[in-house]
Amino acid sequence: MCRLFGLSAGSHRASATVWLLHAPDSLRRQSHANPDGTGLGTFDADGSPVVERQPLAAYEDAAFAREARRRESTTFVAHVRRATTGGISEENTQPFTLDGRIFAHNGVIEGLPDLERHLGADLRRVRGETDSERVFALVTAEIARAGGDVGAGITSATAWIADRLPVFALNILLSTPTDLWALRYPDTHELWLLDRRDADGPLHHRSAAGTAVHSADLAQIPSIVVASEPMDGDDGWRLLPSGVLVHVTGALDIEERLVLAHPPRHLLTLADLAPAVAASQRLSRSGAIHDPE
Repeated sequence: MCRLFGLSAGSHRASATVWLLHAPDSLRRQSHANPDGTGLGTFDADGSPVVERQPLAAYEDAAFAREARRRESTTFVAHVRRATTGGISEENTQPFTLDGRIFAHNGVIEGLPDLERHLGADLRRVRGETDSERVFALVTAEIARAGGDVGAGITSATAWIADRLPVFALNILLSTPTDLWALRYPDTHELWLLDRRDADGPLHHRSAAGTAVHSADLAQIPSIVVASEPMDGDDGWRLLPSGVLVHVTGALDIEERLVLAHPPRHLLTLADLAPAVAASQRLSRSGAIHDPE
């Protein structure tokens, strides 16, 4: 399955190089099982989104390695893709950006014609073929209807999907220059959080080449990481509960609220998916997946 990575450093600009390239289970390492696209989303100093996407595996994408080393941002969203809906192309590569926000998703949503009809004129904002981009278009439309309240928009959009569309998994990350939101739903795929606000030392990892790598800035700058799987051996990683929307504020406060208390009305299992899609969704850190009966 696709892999997600998000980081917030609050009001500080930081580098995420150690997580993207050098951690024991870095995003580049995860791309060996998710080779169909790589994307990195950040914000420049004036708060404008900067998204670099390539329909290549991160481990063979020189641009990803270069950008992972030089980018600094208050928030990050990155994604490595295992294609399910839509071909291997830049348009179908995540993360996506709309209205100054950056978004990524993993999982499978079916019933896309119903979602497209519901989007109406907002469907014009979709450029690719994926379910993920259509979910983002709905989230964006609902944020606008909520007067710019991101949490309310995510809640409304995902509740509509959970009630009306067949859902296998709907894990999402959304960021602005100051805030990060994460949702795991239902409990099909994992989504983990690492709270380094009180970290008492730098991150030390060893690169694939065997050289020692450390992140001095993340020793001095508190941060919070959200990822599809624990990326190192830190015992602070915790699995997010299903249906709880996590909001990391610009002050690095963590707010958690249950927004989806029940499983999707039309909960899909691996047996319901096309064989190629089911094969992609079986891929996981542990080699196993929670597949509802």
